[in-house]
Amino acid sequence: MYEPIRTKSVHRMADDDQTYPHRSREEELDIQLAGHLAALLAVTDELGDTEAGALIARQVARLRGAPPARHAGLSGSTAQDLHRKAHALAGRALVVAASRADTAAAILAAGRMDAHTAALAGEPTLAAVAAP
Repeated sequence: MYEPIRTKSVHRMADDDQTYPHRSREEELDIQLAGHLAALLAVTDELGDTEAGALIARQVARLRGAPPARHAGLSGSTAQDLHRKAHALAGRALVVAASRADTAAAILAAGRMDAHTAALAGEPTLAAVAAP
C-alpha cells in the first residue's frame, strides 16, 4: 500500500543557504518586554506620574541598554481611558516578565497594575503606590 521514498527530496527549506544571525528566545522576550514597558511609560508620562515613570524608564534602560525616548505627546484621552490602557499594558509586561523570569520587571508591572486598578476604583491613596 505504501512505498517509502527511496530518493533524496529535491525540496529544501527556504533559508538553508542564508547565514544571517537569529535572535535567541531570551533576546526576543527582552525586546518584547522593553516594548511593553516603553508603551506603559508613554501612558504613565501622559498621566503625569513622574515617580512611576522613573521606575519604568530604569527598567527599559536596563533591557535596551540605553535610556528610553520620552516625549510629552498627549493623546487627549480621559484619565479613565489612560488608566485602562496602562493597566492592560502592565498586564502584558507582567506576562512577558514572568515568561522570562525577570523578577524586577514582574514586580514593577504587578505594582503598576495594582495602582491603575486602584485609580479606576477611585482610591487615590493606592494609586500612588510604586514598585520597589
